[in-house]
Amino acid sequence: MSRKLFGTDGIRGQANSAPMTADIALRVGMAAGSLFTKGAHRHRVVIGKDTRLSGYVVESALVAGFTSVGMDVFQLGPTPTPAVAMLTRSLRADLGVMISASHNPYQDNGIKIFGPDGYKLSDDDEKHIEEQVLGEMNANLAAPDKMGRAKRLDGVFDRYIEYAKRTLDRNIRLDGLKVVVDCAHGAAYRVAPQSLWELGADVVALGIEPNGFNINKDCGSTAPDALCRKVRAAGADIGIALDGDADRVLIADENGELIDGDQLLAVIAENWARGGRLAGGGVVATVMSNLGLERFLGGLGLSLPRTPVGDRYVVERMRAEGYNLGGEQSGHIVMSDYTTTGDGLVTALQILSVVIASGKPVSEVCKRFMPVPQVLKSIRTNGSRPLENSAVQDCIEKNRLRLGNGGRLLIRPSGTEPVIRVMAEGDDETLVNSVVGDIIEAIQSATAH
Repeated sequence: MSRKLFGTDGIRGQANSAPMTADIALRVGMAAGSLFTKGAHRHRVVIGKDTRLSGYVVESALVAGFTSVGMDVFQLGPTPTPAVAMLTRSLRADLGVMISASHNPYQDNGIKIFGPDGYKLSDDDEKHIEEQVLGEMNANLAAPDKMGRAKRLDGVFDRYIEYAKRTLDRNIRLDGLKVVVDCAHGAAYRVAPQSLWELGADVVALGIEPNGFNINKDCGSTAPDALCRKVRAAGADIGIALDGDADRVLIADENGELIDGDQLLAVIAENWARGGRLAGGGVVATVMSNLGLERFLGGLGLSLPRTPVGDRYVVERMRAEGYNLGGEQSGHIVMSDYTTTGDGLVTALQILSVVIASGKPVSEVCKRFMPVPQVLKSIRTNGSRPLENSAVQDCIEKNRLRLGNGGRLLIRPSGTEPVIRVMAEGDDETLVNSVVGDIIEAIQSATAH
């Protein structure tokens, strides 16, 4: 069956439009609750959200759905995605749900579902939920005396802050470091600055005034210019840019120069390998990670197995083959010794621990390799399928040959929006730009007809 609701990272779309309507959220709660209601114990689900205005609608609908099939609901309020995953396990819940569209603007929203182990649901579970949502559901309703209850859970921030701090060795402190942190007016607007302050840092906080409309707006990991400017203006040692649900992070060095997820993976991998902590003999990344990272890791005797885009695929490969580090160029970093999903704050703390141990500036610690020239462009398709066009296919093959064995070409439809992304990389920057330009032009032509 072709999937109508779930994409590469749960369900996502414009708020109050299918599939992100109250009706569908209600049915998702009923379907997911029914699937995970097994045994005689009181079943429970934890629900977190970011700071979007539409979170109120989606949360209320999910609560109604879950309680109607007999599940008790713990509402966490604005909470980072990794905190939802952690609390799902900590509270022995049957399910965890995060209401967020991650780095998207406030107009969008989404639903991410975690199983009782804190990992995102499998494709089979998502398919089962989708089939139920699109079918008849009244048979799943609980008897009047079996319906669930809902309540707000206190102390969520404190639980997550302590969890994040415990990922560091006890002797590590951030005293003497000036840290700028941009919380994107999102889910970590309280916990990230507080965690850094408790560890001793001099904290300059940005993006901590959510109003329902400003999440990710000209701030956070998808718009880090303000962070970089603030680092330079404040004379800070490091800048930390989170996204709306705080499952990804980018770093700015003391010069306000941005450091992407590939460099962060390189820093952590090298450090862990040196300390005998790196499992699996390498790092799992996606097809988007720079060839420079692959070459750097190869020089350390480490491998870089690649997956399709999406942190869920990275995690699946890590679990299947015994890796404990993986991630994406965008800043989703998964460290399975600590987390079951990307965690921007915990990643930043790991980077800070390496910086402190080295006694060197961030610019020296975090630039481990010279990236190969990489160009990524996106083009909207308006619902058409230009990749099935023979002229587009011929153009792609011709340009693949132009790049040769020393480069990489990737063309993929987005899993969350009607967009095709074209990425090429190689040592010749002029050639890389030409290849991407040719393919974008061919797709534009096919889309116009």
